[in-house]
Amino acid sequence: MTTPGLEICGVTVSFNGSRVLTDVSLRVERGEIVAVLGPSGSGKSTLLRVIAGLVPASSGSVHVDGNDMSGIPTHRRGVGLVFQNNQLFPHLDVADNVAYGLRIARITAGQRRARVAALLALIGMSDHATRDVATLSGGEAARVALARSLATTPRILLLDEPLSGLDHDLRYSLAQELRRVIHAAGSTALLVTHDPLEAERIADRVVRLTELSSGTS
Repeated sequence: MTTPGLEICGVTVSFNGSRVLTDVSLRVERGEIVAVLGPSGSGKSTLLRVIAGLVPASSGSVHVDGNDMSGIPTHRRGVGLVFQNNQLFPHLDVADNVAYGLRIARITAGQRRARVAALLALIGMSDHATRDVATLSGGEAARVALARSLATTPRILLLDEPLSGLDHDLRYSLAQELRRVIHAAGSTALLVTHDPLEAERIADRVVRLTELSSGTS
């Protein structure tokens, strides 16, 4: 059996004596997009933050490409994050938002320009490099946030309700676009959402958080 891109093994998270996640297990194959469905407050976002190393698990483990992430800080996990409402940097234009992680990683200017150009082409925004992000539509901002997360070629892409706040028609058309971009980038991705139709349009496989907790996935 091949090593999965992501494996979550018996993860439990408690805050102030109250359990948020209980014995959650999930295997995501390399290059696969998996959506986790659950209502608001069910612990979906917490699961992503455990994988990213932003929230400690009370018990259990997370493996990326077969490597145990216990004790590994967020910046060394090879994880890309797309949050709700995109959280673009308002003082940077489109290209500089996409290039942000590359600058932190000290990638040379020439390599940054080439990577940003390739990603803007991938999301269909090659002509928008110098735009002020405040002028972007909701759909454009979502695509830029995705490109920024893909810039450093993360081993795992984590998406937390990435289309929340968009109107119905735009959400579902953009869902198919996100699927295309993620597969074109060759990423392993985990999406959390409360919307079954959105999950089906983006993901290769959809599971419910309650199923993960019962060990049936």
